[in-house]
Amino acid sequence: MKQIKHIILFVFLIGSSEAFAQFEPQFTQYMFNETFINPAYAGSRDHAAFTAAYRNQWVGMDGAPKTQTFSGHMPFRNQKSAFGLAIMNDEISVIHDFYVFGTYAYRIHLPKGNLAMGLQGGLVNHQEQLGDVKTQDIGDVTFLGTPRITVPNTGFGIYYNQPNAYIGLSIPRMITNKVDPSTSKSLNTVNIDNWHYFMMGGYVHPINDGIKIKATFMLKGVKGAPVSSDIGAHILFNESIWIGANYRAKDSWAALLSMQINKQLRMGYSFDYTISQLKRVNSGTHEITIGYDFSFDKNNVVTPRYF
Repeated sequence: MKQIKHIILFVFLIGSSEAFAQFEPQFTQYMFNETFINPAYAGSRDHAAFTAAYRNQWVGMDGAPKTQTFSGHMPFRNQKSAFGLAIMNDEISVIHDFYVFGTYAYRIHLPKGNLAMGLQGGLVNHQEQLGDVKTQDIGDVTFLGTPRITVPNTGFGIYYNQPNAYIGLSIPRMITNKVDPSTSKSLNTVNIDNWHYFMMGGYVHPINDGIKIKATFMLKGVKGAPVSSDIGAHILFNESIWIGANYRAKDSWAALLSMQINKQLRMGYSFDYTISQLKRVNSGTHEITIGYDFSFDKNNVVTPRYF
């Protein structure tokens, strides 16, 4: 058990010293927290919208990922432009990354929906607390330093949505940030081979006045690695309670519960059960989301959104 944990920790450290920004945090409730995945999502809820999320991944495993996010976005009065802010704190073992990104989306109104193109840019504060690593060789110089650097990054996305459906394609991070472990200096380059591509979509189908079914999917791909897929099915009761399940190929099953407290406030919880080899060293993943929508125009009533 301990040997497995040490091996995982070692892999994280080696990967981070070469290209730390290439690990993309994953979310089970991505359909409610898409700002970090696709900048073109900004403004898609047609009102000012805020989302906070907490994810505790692989509970019980030393150094497992923990992620906290907060995002907000809103369209301008003409509904053609939208701005947003995304903040994320991500911890994996002794590696800490803090993201602050600004988002802009330009929206084109079509007969049945909206097509948006979005850009995001900002800074990532990266720290490797190597001094917290316990080694057999006391005084190992490799683990004495605590390098901290701040690097830029940017992303791009396309997003199309209708009231009951959406589809999007994005590259959240387009700059490869590398760290030289001997000097703790960064090298920032644009390398297409390292881009992570995300495609996601969803559709809501009404069964009757009180029940609707929602299907969602996400595909993630990067050169040299197999495509990762995530599919989900959910049932909405009386426009207030979502109950569903997600399957992440060769990784996990998840159960989701989301409640629309009122027209503006939504709360969600999900639990992931690991089915990969990591199931021997963890007891699952917990994720909590809180979303709030509101409008500055009293004559414009906020209605619950499906995505």
